[in-house]
Amino acid sequence: MNNILTICIGLAVGLAIGVLISIFFIKHILTKRNDRLVKEATEEAELIKKERILQAKEKFLQLKAEHEKMVAEKNKVIAVAENRIKQKEATISQKQEQLQRKQNELSQLQQALTLQKEGAEKRQEELDKLIKQQQVLLENVSGLSVEDAKKELIESLKDEAQSEAVSIAKDIIDEAKINANLEAKKIVIKTIQRTAVENTHENSVSVFNIENEEIKGRIIGREGRNIRTIESLTGVDVIIDDSPDAIILSSFDPVRREIARLSLSKLVTDGRIHPAKIEEVVTKTKRQIEQEIIEIGKRTTIDLGIHGMHHDLIRLIGKMKYRSSYGQNLLQHSKEVAMLCATMAAELGLNAKTAKRAGLLHDIGKVPDNEPDMPHAELGATLAEKYKEKPEIVNAIAAHHDEAEMQFLISPIVQVCDAISGARPGARREVVEAYAKRLKDLEELALSYPGVMKTYAIQAGRELRVIVGADKIDDEATNRLSYELSKKIQNEMTYPGQIKITVVRETRAVSYAK
Repeated sequence: MNNILTICIGLAVGLAIGVLISIFFIKHILTKRNDRLVKEATEEAELIKKERILQAKEKFLQLKAEHEKMVAEKNKVIAVAENRIKQKEATISQKQEQLQRKQNELSQLQQALTLQKEGAEKRQEELDKLIKQQQVLLENVSGLSVEDAKKELIESLKDEAQSEAVSIAKDIIDEAKINANLEAKKIVIKTIQRTAVENTHENSVSVFNIENEEIKGRIIGREGRNIRTIESLTGVDVIIDDSPDAIILSSFDPVRREIARLSLSKLVTDGRIHPAKIEEVVTKTKRQIEQEIIEIGKRTTIDLGIHGMHHDLIRLIGKMKYRSSYGQNLLQHSKEVAMLCATMAAELGLNAKTAKRAGLLHDIGKVPDNEPDMPHAELGATLAEKYKEKPEIVNAIAAHHDEAEMQFLISPIVQVCDAISGARPGARREVVEAYAKRLKDLEELALSYPGVMKTYAIQAGRELRVIVGADKIDDEATNRLSYELSKKIQNEMTYPGQIKITVVRETRAVSYAK
């Protein structure tokens, strides 16, 4: 028992000693480790400190170099500025010296001028005395006073100046006429070159093609009742002859021919051809053509850029498509005149839109619903005025064949452009030989009358101008000659439209200054 206790006590004491020894060793190891870490940290801190110091020194040296560079640049700029200031000061000094010299020279010049002026005044006084003495001598010799002599001199100079002024004015007027003619030719040529449209010719007949000869019999109908119905409803002559696979529709009115052609086309397509059906189809076709006429008028005004026109005028413009003048399609002619007028007005600095509008409407009197017995220019002006067109447009329409006085600048433009479009060879159907022969016959007919000196067929044969001798025919005979010519032309010649006969009788007094 005691041994066991002794052993336990011994073990306990040994364990305690071991623990103490272990604590001592652990503490010793930790102390060494801490010393090493402190030493390492101290060494690292020293390295960092040295690096920071080196970096600070480098930054300082860099900033110092930049500062020195900046200071050097500023010093350089200051030096340049100082040099400029010195140069300017030197220049100013030179200018001051020059100014001082000029002032001195000016003072000397003023003194010299003062002396010269005093001398001139003295000489002028002496000259005035001499002039007075000479005037007295001249008055005594000539017997005229100074005032009388002045009047005679002024009169002679005045006559000479008037004569010279008249001569200069004549030269200026002649030169202006030459330049005006050249400019007018240039404008007309430019206008023609810049405007080009297709020329279309119209016939007085239309051809309706059919597939076989049997359709001709169906169109004629029993005892000809179908063809009579078509002719009575459309006003067109339906000619059925030996022409293979074709029916001829003849009428002076293109609208009627188009209504007849479309009606026949619909009847043949439908297959039912009898008077009741013919009347129904013709009525529908008339409404269709009327609507097409309005659409053509609208499209024409839109294409030309014309706005705000009365709907009745638009309808009349559409009717122009189905109207021809001397074989020339009236709508194409009016569109061409409108474009020519716009170009020429622009060249002359006038309102191109107004000129274009007047050009489009200038022949509107050829397509009215009711055709009164009056010239188409006068009728067109009446229609334009009725539908609230501007006065310059109304006057241009009325005067484009010289049937009214031209009151606005666009009136002669419309007249000229109408002549360019219609009177030139090739635009209308007449061949050149027939055209020239008709005009020659017209002139020779008037030359056959006594007292007629010269005749001119103008406006493409629409006007005959007759010049008679004032000593051979009096005013009453002039009126009688105009009437007789109109009746003779009407009875003996064939011509489209109407011809205006103008007989001119004038008295001239001519003398020459040599």
